[in-house]
Amino acid sequence: MRKKIFDALMDHEIHDHSEPIKNSPYWNKDIAPTRKNERTWGTKDIAVLWISMSACIPTYMLASSLISEGMNWWQAVLTIFLGNVIVLLPMILNAHAGTKYGIPYPVYCRPAFGILGANVPAILRALVACGWFGIQAWIGGAAIYKLVGIYFPGMLAAPAVFQGLNAGQWGCFLLFWSINMFVIYKGVESIRVLLNIKAPLLIVLGLALLAWAYNQAGGFGHMLSTPSAFAAGGAKEGKFWAFFFPALTGMIGFWATLSLNIPDFSRYAKSQKDQMLGQALGLPTTMGLYSFIGVAVTSATVVIYGQSIWDPVDLIAKFTNPLVLAIALLSLCIATLATNIAANVVGPANDFAHVWPEKIDFRMGGYITGVIGILIQPWKLIADPTGYIFTWLIAYSSLLGSIGGILICDYYVLRSAKLDVRELYEKNGAYWYAGGVNGRAMIALVLSCLPILPGFLGTIKAATVAPFWISLYHYAWFISFALSFGIYWGLMAWEKEKNYAV
Repeated sequence: MRKKIFDALMDHEIHDHSEPIKNSPYWNKDIAPTRKNERTWGTKDIAVLWISMSACIPTYMLASSLISEGMNWWQAVLTIFLGNVIVLLPMILNAHAGTKYGIPYPVYCRPAFGILGANVPAILRALVACGWFGIQAWIGGAAIYKLVGIYFPGMLAAPAVFQGLNAGQWGCFLLFWSINMFVIYKGVESIRVLLNIKAPLLIVLGLALLAWAYNQAGGFGHMLSTPSAFAAGGAKEGKFWAFFFPALTGMIGFWATLSLNIPDFSRYAKSQKDQMLGQALGLPTTMGLYSFIGVAVTSATVVIYGQSIWDPVDLIAKFTNPLVLAIALLSLCIATLATNIAANVVGPANDFAHVWPEKIDFRMGGYITGVIGILIQPWKLIADPTGYIFTWLIAYSSLLGSIGGILICDYYVLRSAKLDVRELYEKNGAYWYAGGVNGRAMIALVLSCLPILPGFLGTIKAATVAPFWISLYHYAWFISFALSFGIYWGLMAWEKEKNYAV
C-alpha cells in the first residue's frame, strides 16, 4: 500500500481543464478548476505563504501555553515541531489533487463523499475555520483595545455590559471584524498584499520581543533555565507523558484545517515539486522558530514579572513607551488581519460557495464566515491554555482526522490519484452515488468519531466517564484518522467496481 501511495504522489502530471462546465448547477467560477496559466506559485511562493501564516499570535500563544502548563523550553519547542512534521504528511498528500487537477478542497471531497455529500466535510471544515476566524478577530480587536487604552486608560476600567466584556472591548472587536469584512469585499488579490506586509512585521516584532526579554532577564541562561514541572521534584512529577500526547495531538490540530483544504492554495502551484518543497521549507521551520520566540519570551516573563504571561498582547501592554506600544500593537493588528484572511477565509468561503454554487460566491461565503466567527464566542475559546489545547484543538482534530483518513484512502489507495474532472461537476456521473451522497463515507466518518465522543464529553464536564475514554480522547487525531481510513477502505472494497470510474 505504501508503494501505491508513493507512486501516486510521484505522478507529477499536471492536468489543464480550461473548458468550463458552466451548464452544471454544481459549478461556479470560484470552485472551477484552475487553468495552467493561473498556476503561477513556485516553491518560494508556497514557502512564503506558510511563513506568513505560521508567524502569528496563535503560534506564539500555542508555544507559551505549553510552558504555562509545565513544560520546559525544549520540550515545548520539540512537541510543536514534531506535531508539524506529522501534519505535514497529510498536508502534502491532500495538496497533490489541487496541483494536479486545479480543484479546491470541497470539489476534492466529491469523489469520496459524492457531489452533494461533499457538503458535509466542507461545512465541518468551514465551521472550524469560522472558529479560528473568530479567535484571530478577537486577538486583533484586543490589540486595538490595548492600543486605545494607552491614550484613554479609563476605557480599560469600564464595567462589563455583555458576556463579561465592556463596551470598549466590544467596539474594538467589532471594528477589527469590520476591517476583515472590508478586505473580503475587496477580493482575493488583496490577500497577497497583506501577506507581503505581514510576514516581516511579525517576525521583526517577535525578534524585538526576544531581544527585550534577553536584556531584561539577564541572558538566555536565565530565561531558559526554568525546569520542567514534570521533572523529579516538580509540581507535576511523573506526569509528562500524560500531558505530552494530548499536547502533541493539539499541535497537530493547530493546522489540521489547512491539512484538508490545502488544495485551495496548491491549485495555484506550478508543479508538485513546488507545493511539496515549499510546504516542507515553510511550515515546520517557521512554527519551530516562532514557537521558540514565544517559549523564550514567556520563560523570561517568569523571571521579570514572577508569572508566565502567554498572551503577547498582555505582555506588550506592560511596556511604558507610548510609541513602542503603538508600533507594536499596530503591527499585531496588521499581521493578524493578514493571517486571518489567508488561513481562515479562503477555505470556508469556498466551502460555503460549494453548498449553493449558483447563489453563493467567494465574497458571500466570506461574509458568512464572519458572522459565524462572532456567534462561536472566540473570547471563551482562548480564555485559558487548558481550554485552548484540550477542548478546542483536540476536539476538532478528531473530526478533521476522520475526514482526512477518508480522503487520502479514496484518492491514493482506491483511485491511484486518477480523477475525471468533468464528472466532478456532473449530476448522475461517476461520483454521484445514491442521490449525490456516498453513504459509506458518511458511515466511516461517524464510526471513526464515536470512540472519541465519550472522552470529549468527559473533558468538558458534560458527563462522567471512565479514565480509559479520557486517555483515548488524548489520541483523537491519530485514532479517528486510522479508523476512518480502515473503515472506508473496507466498505468501499465491497462495491468498488460498481461505484468507481477513474
